[in-house]
Amino acid sequence: MKISVETTVAAPIEQVWRAYTTPEHIKQWNTASEDWHTTAASVDLRVGGAFCSRMEAKDGSMGFDFAGTYTRIVEHELIEYSFGDRTAQVEFADSPEGVRVRVTFDSETTFSTEQQQQGWQAILNNFARYVEAMR
Repeated sequence: MKISVETTVAAPIEQVWRAYTTPEHIKQWNTASEDWHTTAASVDLRVGGAFCSRMEAKDGSMGFDFAGTYTRIVEHELIEYSFGDRTAQVEFADSPEGVRVRVTFDSETTFSTEQQQQGWQAILNNFARYVEAMR
């Protein structure tokens, strides 16, 4: 099953794209809640290139790597990637209000659809707040 989340970022596409694809920026916004953070990120932004974000609870109780491989990239428009046996697509589209960012991903079985949607939406909301504060 596919799940989609989206937001609109009031910033130029170049700034939105750079914040989404640069490790130093990713470490600043890539979290679903205040008690987690991204301690490391790597990006090889090309088809066949790998990415990895190390996400950890701030209290040190747990952590995991969110990692995968880029399968399609259209600069300022689209990023597709696989992670494990799942895939995701990130679309970037200019609108009068800014850049609409939509993430569509394959669901998994550990967490409910609602929990997955809420978590990915929270991360995307943090992304929008971070980019808009950069201006």
